[in-house]
Amino acid sequence: MQLEVGAILEGKITGVKKFGAFVALPGGKTGMVHISEVSNSFIEDLSTVLSEGQEVKVKVLSIAEDGKIALSIKRTLPPEPRQNRGGAHGPRGGQRGRSDAPRVWQPKAAAPQGEMSFEDMMAKFKSQSEEKISDLKRVTENRRGGGYSRRR
Repeated sequence: MQLEVGAILEGKITGVKKFGAFVALPGGKTGMVHISEVSNSFIEDLSTVLSEGQEVKVKVLSIAEDGKIALSIKRTLPPEPRQNRGGAHGPRGGQRGRSDAPRVWQPKAAAPQGEMSFEDMMAKFKSQSEEKISDLKRVTENRRGGGYSRRR
């Protein structure tokens, strides 16, 4: 049987290590499933999930030139529903849960202005600009040593 990338096969686990499991494939070949490719959830000890002699369904991820075959069990499983397990930033602090759909830029919705005249809007813009410039000056002066210079 010819192995090809993307093929889904049945195999038998021949060995379980800390980093992954070795799987005997049809045709006398052996591949390895890395621990990160076993399940969609975190696994601390692989021997609690897999055991020698167990039949598993695997997907061929890659076949290296030296004959090493990378396999995945989790890519044969149905996708798990996404859950937001963290606070406002999602499960890992800075990452928000996102769908697999491509992101498309959308302009921000304009803030409600009410019945502001053009002059009022310009005055508001000017005050915001001055605040931003003063903040920027304060930050850059702090980096330079507070504005004191030995050069004269």
